[in-house]
Amino acid sequence: MSIEQDVQPDERLIILDTETTGINPREGHRIVEVGCVEMINRQLTGRSFHVYINPLFEMEQEVINIHGLTNDFLRDKPLFTQVADEFIEFIKGARLVIHNAKFDIGFMDNEFALLKRNIPNTRDMCTVIDTLHVSKDEFGSPKTLDYLARFYRVDKLVDRTYHGALVDAQLLAFVYIEMTRKQSVLNLSAGSESGEDSNAIRRLSSQRTKLKVIQASADELIKHDERLAVVANKGSEPIWPK
Repeated sequence: MSIEQDVQPDERLIILDTETTGINPREGHRIVEVGCVEMINRQLTGRSFHVYINPLFEMEQEVINIHGLTNDFLRDKPLFTQVADEFIEFIKGARLVIHNAKFDIGFMDNEFALLKRNIPNTRDMCTVIDTLHVSKDEFGSPKTLDYLARFYRVDKLVDRTYHGALVDAQLLAFVYIEMTRKQSVLNLSAGSESGEDSNAIRRLSSQRTKLKVIQASADELIKHDERLAVVANKGSEPIWPK
């Protein structure tokens, strides 16, 4: 699955994450933080939307330990109804990039419904890329944002002492750039000024000069095995021996 197959170069992507009081909005749980960063043409523009929200809901310590937002900290923050218009204006018409979109969109749609203003559901205002689903296609099973950040070696680019919405949105932006890097290169090379079909099969002449094959030395093979052992010890499974 290509997650950039229909993304236009000048299209606004909004990388989005939320933090909440719990797992299920049907049990009265609410959003306590929204974090968004804007990306155009695979570049962060510097524009963002970030707000803490008073959920009018007392959180349990187990939840507080995850995102670090206490009930006292949120008590003087605005209600969702006070930030809704600005939030909607920021995301409306954009393509949202969310990790586990079902969760975040479920909470967003619940907040919109509670306003009783006939606000459309998120998917009626925006299109959505769910990187959780993309990771299943890429790796064979859904992967967490933490896993993807480590895999693409961007986990050290932001401080994630707590799982804040803006911090996770920024991290997901870096993950998205890496996830689509190969696709971007392919897209850039797809065109041809000569007018030739870029998808046509190009066969090499059977009379061409054969490439010289240089075998690795014994010392190089030993160093190669040592490097694979280092990679394995760091928790990654080397693919080269396969």
